[in-house]
Amino acid sequence: MVLEGLKVVDFSAYIAGPGAAGILADWGAEVIKVERPGGDAMRHVFQDLANPLGSNPTFDVDNRGKRGVVLDITKPEGREALAKLAAEADVFLTNVRPVSLKRYGLDDATLRAANPRLVYAVITGYGLEGPEAHLPGFDVTAFWARSGLGYMTAPKGAEPFLRTSGVGDHATSLATVSGILAALYERNRTGQGRLVQTSLLVSGVYLMSSDMAVQLKLGRVASGRPRENPINAIANYYQSSDGRWFVHNPRGASGGWEAFVTAAGRADLITDDRFASGKARRQNARDLVVELDKGFRALPFDEIARRLDAADLVWAPFQTPGDVASDAQAIAAGAFVEIDDGQGGTYRSPAAPVRFPGADADHRPAAPRLGEHTRQVLAELGYDEARIEAMLAAGAAG
Repeated sequence: MVLEGLKVVDFSAYIAGPGAAGILADWGAEVIKVERPGGDAMRHVFQDLANPLGSNPTFDVDNRGKRGVVLDITKPEGREALAKLAAEADVFLTNVRPVSLKRYGLDDATLRAANPRLVYAVITGYGLEGPEAHLPGFDVTAFWARSGLGYMTAPKGAEPFLRTSGVGDHATSLATVSGILAALYERNRTGQGRLVQTSLLVSGVYLMSSDMAVQLKLGRVASGRPRENPINAIANYYQSSDGRWFVHNPRGASGGWEAFVTAAGRADLITDDRFASGKARRQNARDLVVELDKGFRALPFDEIARRLDAADLVWAPFQTPGDVASDAQAIAAGAFVEIDDGQGGTYRSPAAPVRFPGADADHRPAAPRLGEHTRQVLAELGYDEARIEAMLAAGAAG
């Protein structure tokens, strides 16, 4: 595996930090997940889905293949053990608030003074500088709402809507992995590690950077449009006679206009004066949606798919998660990986979104139980059995 030999200490919770460390683990890094007493809060999500080992699919996707340790950093022995782990690591990854890390001597400056080669990656809601850098931030707040991404997703005038969590977290996971790998590349040249920082806010701004670039340059940006009133009626969602939706994304200015309306069974629209030019089609977009709806809603989905593919148009079905789970192309593309269930079997989970042909793992170990490897990891750090037992008794380890 491509990152074999890389040692990572994952002192993070929830999704963005564990997700970044989870990708590194999927690629072969040795990742030690350090949790506080009581464990990562994500362990307790969907407890009705928990398997007999005490984990759940939401937790497993970000923590599979790691080793698990419990340390209490409020106790000197716990802090010392975590610092020892960092002293032997290549990467220290955390989303604990910087003020707490500094208070306990686990900040970037302290840990990199002891291990100058350490790449220290910190994830926050709002960054490390600025008047509100200290504020807590989650996916839906810092990434979705404050970045402007949520506003740009809803049609103009629509009320804000709730969405599932984890999208911004996992986008930030990818950004964090990119930063860590860049810092490791730099370390190969200089011999020195560095601080790497990512935030949910900046990840959100970057993901809408095509629109944000227009805002910054021109001072305004087009709002989202409802389906019935698009800017371009052939860049839109349509529904089949059997109730399935699909989306078409045209190429270039005309975007296969004639091929698309022909696929809808509405070749007559090509000679309709309302739609005779690109400008006319934009001016009469509402009418064109109505006409195309009539065409596509008279056709079954399989026939629409056949016609669109035959015309080499760019389109895709609008799928539910259940649809994606059985999508043959998603499976072939490597969207899923098998995880050990701890009982001799496996189950499917989303795979990290990069493949290394010839070096991909077709399955991954289970996520660790809370504190499953505490004794083992402490012994590897040089702690003898008596000292380990004393730490456990004192609550410094668990």
